[in-house]
Amino acid sequence: MKIERNVLFVVLALAVVLGAALRDQYLLHIAVMVLFYAVLATSLNLLVGYVGEFSLGHTAFLGVGAYTAALCATHLGWPMWITIPAGGIVAGITGLLIGAITLRLQGPFFVIVTLAFAEVLRLTANNWIALTNGPMGLAGIPQPAWLAGGSPTEIKLFYYYVALLLLAVAVYLSYRFVYSNAGRAAVAVRENRYVAQSIGIRPLAYGLTALGLGAVLTGMAGGFYAHYISFVGPEVFGFPFMLSMIIMVLVGGKGTLLGPLLGALLVTFLEEYLREAKELRLSIFGLAVMAVVLFMPRGLMGFLLRRREQRAEAVAGIARPESVA
Repeated sequence: MKIERNVLFVVLALAVVLGAALRDQYLLHIAVMVLFYAVLATSLNLLVGYVGEFSLGHTAFLGVGAYTAALCATHLGWPMWITIPAGGIVAGITGLLIGAITLRLQGPFFVIVTLAFAEVLRLTANNWIALTNGPMGLAGIPQPAWLAGGSPTEIKLFYYYVALLLLAVAVYLSYRFVYSNAGRAAVAVRENRYVAQSIGIRPLAYGLTALGLGAVLTGMAGGFYAHYISFVGPEVFGFPFMLSMIIMVLVGGKGTLLGPLLGALLVTFLEEYLREAKELRLSIFGLAVMAVVLFMPRGLMGFLLRRREQRAEAVAGIARPESVA
């Protein structure tokens, strides 16, 4: 617990220093996207890694948060520091409503129904032209007024630190949840639902807590994305975002707080690096992910933790005096 907390603090501190050192617009954009995806992966990990429910509908909360922020900014003139929390609140309410239905299901039924909810919201955004402008989306989402006189590098740097602040909030809330009684109860449900029920743990209640918190964080990330890209369309509900989140959690290591951060960093950079491969990019990327999942089923963090445990056991075995026959 203490080691993980210290490592998380060091990672966030290094991110602060990195922002002060970066001045290249392209690298700043990549850094912003890494932080954005780290928030998404952290939020999904609460449900997948700690409750043990595999959701394919997390993009529903991303899209709800993005559209809420976009509509509040364009129609009501709200500033970004209000629209982003508003996106999180609306997404959190949506998550509780969806979770109250889906978390009563298990296995493939839960997966299919969550995916269906995201698809329903995508179709709604695509066809409710009066509100969402349909396939054309909402463009020209206003940015803070003071950014109008800033250079492109200064604008990127501003969004970098906003994304870093969102990640810090996501990591802090996730840490408090994981090491709380609710988090321990959620892990008990993950390990064995029926044993957890036999000792008085209610799977639905703790699943809703994790899903609600994850939805709030995802919605805030969606609100940030709307302002950063300055455009929101129905594709924000699409499966590519969901696929990226899943891969980041699995590659980094589900059930750990550091895993989603590591997964977001590696996957984002790998996607950018493989752009030069053009048509072969997706194939190479898929093979790399398959190799990690096959040979390190617990992800990179799980692999590192296992190696650390093995070294500790080896040291303990050497230090233990041999028994005398």
